[in-house]
Amino acid sequence: MAGKDRSETPVTFGAEAFTSPDYARAEPEHLWRKVWQHVAREEDLVEVGDYVTYDIADDTILIVRSAPGEVSAFHNVCSHRGRRLATGCGRARQFRCAYHAWRYNLRGECVHVLDREDWGGTLKQEDIDLPRVQVDTWGGWVWITLDPDAVPLRDFLEPAASMLDPYAFEKMRYRWRQWCHFDCNWKVAMEAFIETYHVEGTHPQLLRFADFYTWSREGGLHSHHGFDERDPDRALNENATITRTGKGADPRRSIADLQVELIETVNASTTQTFVAAAARLVDELPEGTPADEVMAHFMASARADDAARGVDWPEIDPAHQADCGISWHLFPNMSLGMGLTFCLVYRVRPLGTDPNRCIFEAAFLERYPEGQEPKTQWVEADPWEPGAWPPVLVQDFDNMAQVQRGMRAGGFRGCRPNPVQERPVSNFHRNLARYMGSGAPKPAG
Repeated sequence: MAGKDRSETPVTFGAEAFTSPDYARAEPEHLWRKVWQHVAREEDLVEVGDYVTYDIADDTILIVRSAPGEVSAFHNVCSHRGRRLATGCGRARQFRCAYHAWRYNLRGECVHVLDREDWGGTLKQEDIDLPRVQVDTWGGWVWITLDPDAVPLRDFLEPAASMLDPYAFEKMRYRWRQWCHFDCNWKVAMEAFIETYHVEGTHPQLLRFADFYTWSREGGLHSHHGFDERDPDRALNENATITRTGKGADPRRSIADLQVELIETVNASTTQTFVAAAARLVDELPEGTPADEVMAHFMASARADDAARGVDWPEIDPAHQADCGISWHLFPNMSLGMGLTFCLVYRVRPLGTDPNRCIFEAAFLERYPEGQEPKTQWVEADPWEPGAWPPVLVQDFDNMAQVQRGMRAGGFRGCRPNPVQERPVSNFHRNLARYMGSGAPKPAG
């Protein structure tokens, strides 16, 4: 079971990974071409010919449903002169280079070279077919790695994969998804969403509904955290890891108020089912009902409501839920904030090799009755346009911009993550240093 653990030695690490142009230029070779990365959802690639493109630093990848039951991935560059073959997403029967009209089928085989006889028979097929990229699936996501010698995806994701399998993310579908370019290093953005220690400083409006003290743990490359009690003598409420128990004199109202707050200011981390079930608590339970009984009634009521509309909940032991926590960081650039029927997903990538720019993406997944999933597309949204992003995320954006600026200041003496609540940050940098061959975080002091 999780709980307060002070065995982590406090560490510090400098700003080079966030600000150095040389470090950013080294990341493609040492990091991005070595790790597994999620590039799409399987529902993005339903019909033969459906494709998406994925750019990471200087590399560009083409992922396509090449046959029923088969997804293939290739370097997205024409073998003739290096022009990108495709952009964005869509459906195609083959891929045609818009520069000199070379064509490739869905398996990446070059099927047409304009005036091929001009080469006098010297073009070898294996040299002009698109270089293949390893591809696999887990959790409903499609993953690629540019490393031909990479460990299998499952091995890369452990122990996170085994702990998260019961949530069956593959049964979830997009409720919304959007992205933007942002003026900060990708690691600054990633770190904003892999710990909850920042809630009091960044999202103080949430404190009137619940407490947000957390435990955190590393698991190899990955890490996770969940709700805890500041008082070590108080037992961890297992349901608290699912959704916060009520704070204040009347947990019926505080639970309901928190659900409304989440749907209105995050548009995530809850569903309309939970909001509706929480709204009935005042009518269904007498005043003075203990918080744990209110929570149990709330969860049972929401589950019954979902079942009535055709949404099944996964069967997960409460102790396992508590052990999983509320959020996982999957190294290097994915964050999952999960519940029984939903998952808030963040992915962050560098914009080229500029240490001060990144591509930030957020998506919310939810379980729906079969056939009632909303039709969604990726939407580009200006991070500073009023109303373009949920208000809570805008609070995080302000941190991201100001941290990137502060990291470049001469007076910044290094990051000092909380050794109880911010272990994901420390673990992130230990593993990053291993890939990059740079100095690992050092003991504080």
